[in-house]
Amino acid sequence: MDEHYMRIALELAKKGCGWTNPNPMVGAVIVKDNQIISKGYHEKYGEYHAERNAILYCMESMKGGTMYVTLEPCCHYGKTPPCTEAIIKNGIKKVVIGSVDPNPAVAGGGIKILREHNIEVVTGVLEKECLELNHVFFHYIKTKLPYVVMKYAMTLDGKIATYTGESKWITGEKARNHVHKSRNHYSGIMVGINTVINDDPLLTCRLSNGKNPIRIICDSKLQIPLESKIVQSANRLETYIATGSTDNGKIKTLESFGCKVLIIPLKNGHIDLRELMKRIGEEGIDSILLEGGGTLNYAALTEGIVNRVQAYVAPKIFGGIMAISPVGGRGVEFPNDCINLELINQERFDQDLLLEYIVKR
Repeated sequence: MDEHYMRIALELAKKGCGWTNPNPMVGAVIVKDNQIISKGYHEKYGEYHAERNAILYCMESMKGGTMYVTLEPCCHYGKTPPCTEAIIKNGIKKVVIGSVDPNPAVAGGGIKILREHNIEVVTGVLEKECLELNHVFFHYIKTKLPYVVMKYAMTLDGKIATYTGESKWITGEKARNHVHKSRNHYSGIMVGINTVINDDPLLTCRLSNGKNPIRIICDSKLQIPLESKIVQSANRLETYIATGSTDNGKIKTLESFGCKVLIIPLKNGHIDLRELMKRIGEEGIDSILLEGGGTLNYAALTEGIVNRVQAYVAPKIFGGIMAISPVGGRGVEFPNDCINLELINQERFDQDLLLEYIVKR
């Protein structure tokens, strides 16, 4: 039954997807006499955590009950009071935890406090699923760097566009809709200047209840057109322009449109992506969906900033040596120099496949 109730807590936690960053997604279920008496989840960053919401929504006595929670309850004062305090106060006698919180402010402290108050604590229930749910949070809290997911859609022969540059559409509607779930999930979305110039994208989330990601444009020479959709919408959609240019006139103009300009050192004529990740992390952006072209993708991989790859594969063949591949650059010299991946998930959307990998270091 522990796993049964923890799965319910996991599904609750997912409801906070896109809204809790840089906090984790957390779900909580309160059970008494083998009945669920309340449920809650962390709904939005800065608001009550899952445990306090479950307690707040409970309409009967929790004394002697059991709480199932996907992540160790916090024990410190932040934007909200500690959840351990509310658990103790309401007489809950057992807490079942999915994963321990790596945040140094917690890191086992919540478990310790609960046990000191004679509350039984069980840990590690569906731990793998609970860790995967918050892979972004665990990475960011440990490194202070954003978790980077490189996403692309390609044909079966590995092309993201024809030799003329045409790319709409490689995958079908269901696969494209799933991309917007990723845009909702991750805090930021990053593209290179060539994508802005060639496609003039808006880079928003089109889900009805979705949250738009923070847009990050790599533009080493500050070439972004003022009439582009990115610039024209920057006053309502948070936008960063990363550049090595010191053209103060254009910088001030972009800032007047609402853009935030980050001056980043150049490396081999391009944005130093490691330095950019450091700066982005300092801005509180915990994750990035990288939708770059071949040049930016290759640079991101070789600089070691990519943590995960999402490859959508369509049952189509473009052919041609001039057709565009998802990863450009010079490439490796020998097969043993390759970037190794580990398959962690595969899904089907009609005839299209999503292959999801983590990058092996």
